[in-house]
Amino acid sequence: MTTTKLDPFTLEIVKDSLLSAGDEMFVALARTSMSPIIYEVLDYASGLTDAHGNLLTQGNGVTGFIGMLTFMVKETLRKYPGEKLKEGDIIIINDPYQGGGSHLSDVGLVMPIFYQGELVAFSANKAHWTEVGGKDPGSFTNDSVDIFQEGLQFSCIKLYDEGKLNEGIVEIIRSNVRFPDLSLGDMFAQVAALRTGDKRVRELCEKHSIETILAAIEYHLDHGEAISRQELKKLPKGDFYAEDFIDTDGIGNGPFPIKVKVTITDDEFICDFRGSSPQVPGPMNCSYTGLVSAVRAIFLAITNPEQDVNDGVFRPLKIIVDPKSIMSAERPVPVSNYFETLLGSLDLVWKAMAPHIPTRLNAGQFLSVCAVTLSGNHQDTDEPFLIVEPSVGGWGGSIDKDGASGQFCFSDGETYNVPVEVAETRYGVLLDEYSLRQDGNGAGAGKFVGGKGVIRSYRALSDGQAVTVTFGRNKFLPWGIEKGHQGSPNEFYVKKSTGEVDGPYGVYPRYKLNTNDVVQLMTGTGGGYGDPLERSAAQVASDVKNGYFTAEEAREYFLVDVDGETFEYQELPGRS
Repeated sequence: MTTTKLDPFTLEIVKDSLLSAGDEMFVALARTSMSPIIYEVLDYASGLTDAHGNLLTQGNGVTGFIGMLTFMVKETLRKYPGEKLKEGDIIIINDPYQGGGSHLSDVGLVMPIFYQGELVAFSANKAHWTEVGGKDPGSFTNDSVDIFQEGLQFSCIKLYDEGKLNEGIVEIIRSNVRFPDLSLGDMFAQVAALRTGDKRVRELCEKHSIETILAAIEYHLDHGEAISRQELKKLPKGDFYAEDFIDTDGIGNGPFPIKVKVTITDDEFICDFRGSSPQVPGPMNCSYTGLVSAVRAIFLAITNPEQDVNDGVFRPLKIIVDPKSIMSAERPVPVSNYFETLLGSLDLVWKAMAPHIPTRLNAGQFLSVCAVTLSGNHQDTDEPFLIVEPSVGGWGGSIDKDGASGQFCFSDGETYNVPVEVAETRYGVLLDEYSLRQDGNGAGAGKFVGGKGVIRSYRALSDGQAVTVTFGRNKFLPWGIEKGHQGSPNEFYVKKSTGEVDGPYGVYPRYKLNTNDVVQLMTGTGGGYGDPLERSAAQVASDVKNGYFTAEEAREYFLVDVDGETFEYQELPGRS
């Protein structure tokens, strides 16, 4: 703790300079990476921590990574105490149970930043590699039975030792992944981003002095805490409950119950997940680090979504969970699809609080990452290709507007699909369809309707392709609020060249596709908000005209008779 007194202008300048450095690190990684999952989808995070591992700034494509950099750095400090960390060291870590926090595909790098021999900060990032080995292409799978099937494990080891690259680690990676140029290219892009952060922090120390930087860091963290506590006082006080289920563990077991009690006081925001399912045999388990990141994300949404992320913000937050639960899993259970339980955990808090803070939280969303891994050989070159991407879907309606259509789930944040043009050029597929989904069963009906899911159809252009699909929220649907209807399930079908249609499925490993087989991915519509009979008849007619609902749905769920050709309308008896 420093006692240096500085004027508020200097403190703000240094604080904003640290935030700017985090943003520059984020851009540097995207511009130098090799994989579309990083430079197109933005499935990564980067930022700075203080010398104790407290998060200072984090640039995010993926909301679900909030807080994971902290755990990576703190594990580094635990493993390399005292003088064991040197200038020029870079540590590699993806162990889910010891600071890695997600799954093996998300590889983290950590770099200590020294100035005049003193450790002042850390530069860190975490990125989804196209490959880290394991039994399936893409490395994360939905039917693994232990962590050893899921790929290479880096248990917080030095990739660079005082600036010297550990060539042995590089060769291990090169020999164990299916696309070594992509994985190693992304690794070196992460190194470049770390060095960008290192350079900017050193420049700040040179310009303002190390005492000023340390004082600004303390100010930054305290400022984050003060804003959170101020917002906490505005929230309703008491205990709030929610329960739900994780559909499956991926290997035929489930569903698995999960629950939360949220307790809010003037000083604390406590999320108690005790009583949720124990860890499971299949890869839907989430580590405690993943749970913390999930709850931090929804805590921000509830208290102050505009707030810059730092560890001070989360000082009022407390998380309680049983050991070895599905959301605090321990070695060696599989965790490939941890993100489904991460999402389920934050959605519990959302579900518990949404009726009580309607201006901040809407009805249930399609929720799942809806992950797709599609591999095979390109029809023109016979070279192997691999698609790894999330899918978009519908968000729930809110107290004053309809839900957003075709957006990524909460934990994916500001990520993107691989563009159609890129997909059709690089991969052995055609995109037959990419459209909003029309459910036909009143899904998401309400005064404010749930946003629509999408249909995305891949046509295989070569034989022997395989698609692994992990669509959660297949059995338990997005929830509505105040008489709003539930949304629709995430599901997929396979339409074979023979005319046979197989499905629907939620989770399926390595479904075999041959030339002209089509995998049709259908994501869920969000839940509705409010009584559908309170939606204006004119808006219902507009919905029918735009294809969001059919004329039959308008009559059945909204009591509005809409002419299917002229779209003239009249209200039916029974509307409020």
